[in-house]
Amino acid sequence: MALVIAAGALLFGAYVRAQQPVTISFLLRAVEADQMQGLADQFMAENPDIRIEMVRGPNAADAVENLYTTSFLLGDSPYDILFSDVVWIPKFAAAGWLMDLSDRVSEANLADFLEADVAAGIYQDGFYRMPFRSDMGMLYYRTDLLDQVGLQPPETFSDLIAASETMQGQTDVNWGFVWQGLQYEGLVTNFVELVAGYGGFWIDPETLEVGLDQPAAIQATEFMKGVIAQGISPPGVTNYIEEDALRQFENGNAAFMRNWPYAWAEANGEGSPVAGNIALKPMVHSADEQPAACLGGWGFGISATTPHPEEAWRVVEFFTSPGPMKDFITEFAYVPSRRALFTDPEVLAVFPHYEQLLEVADTAVPRPPVGQYAQLSDILQRYLSAAITDQMTPEAAMTAAAGESRRVLGVEG
Repeated sequence: MALVIAAGALLFGAYVRAQQPVTISFLLRAVEADQMQGLADQFMAENPDIRIEMVRGPNAADAVENLYTTSFLLGDSPYDILFSDVVWIPKFAAAGWLMDLSDRVSEANLADFLEADVAAGIYQDGFYRMPFRSDMGMLYYRTDLLDQVGLQPPETFSDLIAASETMQGQTDVNWGFVWQGLQYEGLVTNFVELVAGYGGFWIDPETLEVGLDQPAAIQATEFMKGVIAQGISPPGVTNYIEEDALRQFENGNAAFMRNWPYAWAEANGEGSPVAGNIALKPMVHSADEQPAACLGGWGFGISATTPHPEEAWRVVEFFTSPGPMKDFITEFAYVPSRRALFTDPEVLAVFPHYEQLLEVADTAVPRPPVGQYAQLSDILQRYLSAAITDQMTPEAAMTAAAGESRRVLGVEG
C-alpha cells in the first residue's frame, strides 16, 4: 500500500511540474523592460504555458552587453534569449553562444523586414537575430531657416557647408551643424555615414580588407575636423553625445543636426522653439556617391544553451510579428523593422514623418559584422578623437588606425 501511495505521489508531482509554465528569461535595459512589459503581459495571457522573465539591467547598453558576456563565459547562462544591439551579434555568434535561426524563418518572411536589419543578424553563413526595432542616423534641418535664406535642403557635403555658412551669416542661428564627437560608439556611427558618403568603407567583412588609410576615410576625418575648424560646428562638439547635439538643435542654436529618429519627438515636443519647423532627410554625401545611414536597433537571438528552444522561439516570434511591433512603436515612438509599418495608415496618423524615414532606412548600412568588432571600434574611436582634437593629422590618425586594425584582424597591410 505504501508503495502505491509513493508511486502516486511521484506521478502527481510529475503532473504538477508538467502543468507549470516554462520560464523564458532575457536581460535588457531597465527602461526597455518597462516599455516591453505590456507586450510580455499580452503574450503570457495568450500563452499560459510560458512565463516571460525580463531581467532589468543597467540603462547603459555596453553594461548590459558585459553582463550577457559574463553569463555566457561562466557557462550555463540563465538567459534563454539575447535582446541584442546590432553590433553584438558577430561577437556572440563567433563565440558559439547563439542558436542559428536559419531553419526557423524563410527568406519570404525576412523579405518583410528592412534589408539592413536582416543583414545585421547574419554572421558568416548563419542567421542569429530577428529584428524588433530599427534605428538609423539622419540629417535634421530647420525648414524655416532654409526658407529665410532661400535654399534647398543640402544633398552634398559642400551644400551642407555652404548652407551652414549662409545661415550663420544671415540668421540668428549660432551653429551650422551639430553631431556626436565624443570618443565613444556614437563617433563611430557618424564616421560610418561619412566614409560611405565619400565612397569608402571601414572594414570589408568578406575579405577583412581595412579601408581606413584609403582616401575616402581620410576625407571623412578631414570633414569632421574641418567643420570644427571653420566654426560650422561648435568646438565643444568633440565632447557631444546625442543629447548634447539635440539640446543645441531644439533650443534653436543649430541649423543642421545628425542624430537618430528619437530626436524627432523631442525636437517637436511641447515648448520646443523649433517645433513644427524641422524636417529630416538622408545624410549628405559626395556629389558622385550615395547617402548612407548607420544602422542601429535591437532584436532577439536565442541562447545556444537554452533548455527551452521551442518556447524561446515562440516568444521571439511574437515580439517580432507585425501586430506587437506596431503596438510597441506607436506607443513608444521607436522605428519599426518591418517595411510595411512605415506606410501603415495607423502609424502615419501618429507619426506622419515615417514616410520620410523610410527613405532614410533604405540607405542604412550596418557596421562591419566581425567577431572582433569591439576592439576595432575602440581603435577607430581613439584615432578619430585624436584627429578631431588636433592631436594628430587625419592622415596620420587613419594610417595608425588601419595598422592596428589589421593586426587585430590578423591580415597583412
